Amino acid sequence: MALLKVKNIKKIYTTRLGGNKVTALNNVSFSVEKGEYVAIMGESGSGKTTLLNILASIDKPTSGEVFLENKELSKIKQGELAAFRRDNLGFVFQDFNLLDTFSIQDNIFLPLVLAGKSYNEMNEKLKPLAKKLGIEDILKKYPYEVSGGQKQRAAVARALITYPKLVLADEPTGALDSKSASKLLELFSDINKEGQTILMVTHSIQAASHASRVMFIKDGCIFNQIYRGNSSKKEMYKKISHTMTILQTGGDYDE
Repeated sequence: MALLKVKNIKKIYTTRLGGNKVTALNNVSFSVEKGEYVAIMGESGSGKTTLLNILASIDKPTSGEVFLENKELSKIKQGELAAFRRDNLGFVFQDFNLLDTFSIQDNIFLPLVLAGKSYNEMNEKLKPLAKKLGIEDILKKYPYEVSGGQKQRAAVARALITYPKLVLADEPTGALDSKSASKLLELFSDINKEGQTILMVTHSIQAASHASRVMFIKDGCIFNQIYRGNSSKKEMYKKISHTMTILQTGGDYDE
């Protein structure tokens, strides 16, 4: 069953003086099944961040439609968008987006506080999540007191605590060292195996090799897709690396 449907999305930006128009996305269509783990790759300027912003309902397409569980995002009233994002989407960012004046626990609680949940309910949701993510011992600490890997696990906890339909991750390993990145990617794989749908924008071939499908964007269009099937992470890495080489050299995909 398709959780997310993207139909003929086009995004055109007009320069400040109105003299030039730039097409960031051009008739992009795809769907994401419930429980899928999709990575989106492409060179800088390819349109992948624009696409992520549209899927997050932060930006609106010039034309086309995006449906999350058959609800068209462009039809949601402006005053309801924040609540819609909070209730349906989880976000994991490269720079963590944690508030230094809040403890790790309070950072994780934030979306539930905004939703008006009681402390007891928030605490009951946090306990199993903190144990799963290995952050039980840092909940009372502040972001500046913990490592980058711990910050990112806290950010993942904040994304998951609302039980979102879809997790959107924007370069989640970008600010991490290789060891912390590997741990986070294994964590994402485990969460996905439990049924969480994940859509991740990344430059990292290592990160993308954990996904069940990798979608490549070039010049605002879908260039190619790779499905994991029975491939190992090593085999996926090779396939992704090959496709990225073709993207960067301007060749055609002939497989």
